Amino acid sequence: MSDNKLVYAFGNGFEDGNAGMAELLGGKGANLAEMGRLGLPVPPGFTLTTEICQYFNAHDEQFPDRLEAEVTAAIQQVAKQQGKGFGDEANPLLVSVRSGSRASMPGMMDTVLNLGLNDVTVEALANATGDERFAWDSYRRFMQMYGDVVMGVDHDCFEEIIDDYKYGNALTEGAALEADDWKEICQSYRKMIQDEAGQAFPQDPYEQLWGAVRAVFKSWNNQRAITYRRLQGISDDWGTAVNIQAMVFGNLGETSATGVAFTRNPSNGEKEIYGEYLINAQGEDVVAGLRTPLYLSKQAREKAGFQDLSLEEEMPDTYAELLSVFETLEGHFRDMQDVEFTVEQGKLFILQTRNGKRTVKAGLKIAVDFQTEGLISSDEAVMRIDPVALEQLLHPTLDPRVQTEEITRGLPASPGAASGSVVFTPDLAEAKAAQGENVILLRMETSPEDIHGMYAAKAILTSRGGMTSHAAVVARGLGRPCVSGASAVRIDYEAKQATIGKMVLKEGDVITVDGTTGRVLLGEAPTIEAELTGDFAALMGWADEHREMAVRTNAETPSDAARARRFGAEGIGLCRTEHMFFDARRIFDMRQVILAADKQHRQAALDRLEPEQRKDFAEVFDIMAGLPVTIRLLDPPLHEFLPRAGDDISALAEAMDMSDEQLRARIEGLEESNPMLGHRGSRLAVTAPDVYEMQLRAIFGAMQDVTGTPVELEIMFPLVMDEAELVYLNQLADTVAAQIGEKTGQAPVYKLGSMIEVPRAALLADKLAAHSTFFSFGTNDLTQTTMGLSRDDAGSFLSRYTDKKLLAADPFVSLDEIGVGALVELATQKARSRRDDVKLGICGEHGGDPQTIDFCNRIGLDYVSCSPYRVPIARLAAAQAALRCKNTT
Repeated sequence: MSDNKLVYAFGNGFEDGNAGMAELLGGKGANLAEMGRLGLPVPPGFTLTTEICQYFNAHDEQFPDRLEAEVTAAIQQVAKQQGKGFGDEANPLLVSVRSGSRASMPGMMDTVLNLGLNDVTVEALANATGDERFAWDSYRRFMQMYGDVVMGVDHDCFEEIIDDYKYGNALTEGAALEADDWKEICQSYRKMIQDEAGQAFPQDPYEQLWGAVRAVFKSWNNQRAITYRRLQGISDDWGTAVNIQAMVFGNLGETSATGVAFTRNPSNGEKEIYGEYLINAQGEDVVAGLRTPLYLSKQAREKAGFQDLSLEEEMPDTYAELLSVFETLEGHFRDMQDVEFTVEQGKLFILQTRNGKRTVKAGLKIAVDFQTEGLISSDEAVMRIDPVALEQLLHPTLDPRVQTEEITRGLPASPGAASGSVVFTPDLAEAKAAQGENVILLRMETSPEDIHGMYAAKAILTSRGGMTSHAAVVARGLGRPCVSGASAVRIDYEAKQATIGKMVLKEGDVITVDGTTGRVLLGEAPTIEAELTGDFAALMGWADEHREMAVRTNAETPSDAARARRFGAEGIGLCRTEHMFFDARRIFDMRQVILAADKQHRQAALDRLEPEQRKDFAEVFDIMAGLPVTIRLLDPPLHEFLPRAGDDISALAEAMDMSDEQLRARIEGLEESNPMLGHRGSRLAVTAPDVYEMQLRAIFGAMQDVTGTPVELEIMFPLVMDEAELVYLNQLADTVAAQIGEKTGQAPVYKLGSMIEVPRAALLADKLAAHSTFFSFGTNDLTQTTMGLSRDDAGSFLSRYTDKKLLAADPFVSLDEIGVGALVELATQKARSRRDDVKLGICGEHGGDPQTIDFCNRIGLDYVSCSPYRVPIARLAAAQAALRCKNTT
């Protein structure tokens, strides 16, 4: 532990800390000190540092030796400032004990109020205030909170005593309880605490103080705090500070009040006061729900049609002072503030301020408005928005004003929301969609053969699989909402129904899939469409000014290409041609290409596919006019195209003049033990060059079909592993191009490049660069081949690795920088050592991950490519990465 002081004072001009010390004092303690420096009315107190919590956790819940002396001196100083004494039997000081991590964790840790009351000081408080009811009400609140938080007595035990007392005395409202009532309840509390905790309620204020401090430090590791940190990405090692502060009382009569306010509306970002207050109440009353809170402003009250007066009307001077405080806080902290305040007999006190939690929509508006108002720069506005959160604004979202019935939950695999009737087969999904019906495809898990149904469906729901399963990856690429791994769903394909507990979903039943939250709802739920103008457009404009990397998209359909261009994509970085073969008619022909026993049937199938491919490419080229388009030639393992066991193959056998038995033997002969490392990618060009030749003719032909501005055509070879292999592939492409030029008199203009997907290609990048004008790092496969992990199977155990902190993150979500990333960086250096104008990018799922984008920016890649809905995320993340580099140089 460092030799730093352990206790930092704040309030009444005794500010030891400031806003820049959140790491040591926690956000709350740092901001209390800062508000004191601003001259705002902050009740005095002191902060126990986060280092004490770290020591406490590392030393079997013991405190540093020197802490007791520093705390004693600090609390005596607070008492002196208040003209009171801690434990004084005539004029006692009461304090609150609250947590305060460097990152806001609202409600996750424990708090104790009114500490310092006992059987003697409660009478002194009654005499000092002239309000016996207030004193005993405060005492019972303290006993209840301390008994629960510190002594482990169940909260319900206290509520039962109050309920029994009310029932026995024919009382219904808390306000009807007078001083004598609270005295009797306190007596019952004492006995119950002795029975439940096995010890008496402590009377010594210092014993109370150390018990509360210990409890708050321990609450750093309660389950809700641990869960919250995991969900919010907060380190378990930080620890919490503890803030001990003189109590001020909002429950000291009709001129006292307490409330919570946001300086702007946290739901929509509008510049208006948003919050609630209660007269004659303490802070917990506002959130407990026992009394209905009142509006702060007259405008908000009238808008809600509420009768009880607002704070603005009830206490106009206090309201005006509060507005002045809000203006000071926003101007100083340069962000929307979440403020807790108390009014004690007409005097305003500010108990806390912090940057307020807000929706993504509100955050966007607040950032843009603050820039417009001159409070922050465009750089700061760009840095304030979480890129991943932007995705919530891009997809249709559920209308929050409508109540819905949740029937199950799974993993939020692909964001957005959609409703439709349940179907269980991709063929039916395609058929119903063709008739104009909205459908939800419900599968145990999806396979590449389901692509036509996934494309036709409005959303996908699977009972198996994780965030990187086939369903999740394809759904994100298609822009379809997807909930995966909904394990409560049991599917019976034969009966065409699914069960969720006792509920039965039949084919045709309507459900709603919310891929943003993982919820599945019964019936149709209304959605709200995304808006890409106004604040969104302003922020994206600033982001584009700052970023250095280009952002492309992964797209192979006209709708995806158009959507991506609308989202600001600067070209296509990955057009997966295999996705173009998965509709029912084309896969039938593709299977003949693979399985035909003679050249005649094979060529006939290729001849049918070529015009389809040419039309596909021409449509994409039209949409992407003037921009680069990188087309990856056919890549996936052959088994993904083949019929599965049990499929009807009679029509396929007949088309190839085979018997069913001959065809099954042919299929079995193509089975592979490890297909992801088998007959796929550029290996097809070696064993079956006519497939790539057909694709190349279709690509070059499509270029001639386009009448508008031509695209910058880039042809990319997948799964390359050797220099000689790449030379062979280049010759194949150049030969087809020459044939097209000779036939049409118009030589195709194109560039050739390679995917880097296996470690050997990364290690040979300098040699490959001699034959490539560009590389694209296929980090999905590069992660698989480098780490020895199957993306489709690793979801079943990777969470154990991240939970046990053996891996910092799922390597298929965020790039493994020290392993896979090291290969990418090495390949980048090698490639540029051979060819300084080589264009380098990354495609696949990692291309839309902000952490990976930051890495790509640091090592100097030229572009990232991601699914259409992730394009704005990548634009913002690339800008933030560039700004971080700028600020560190």
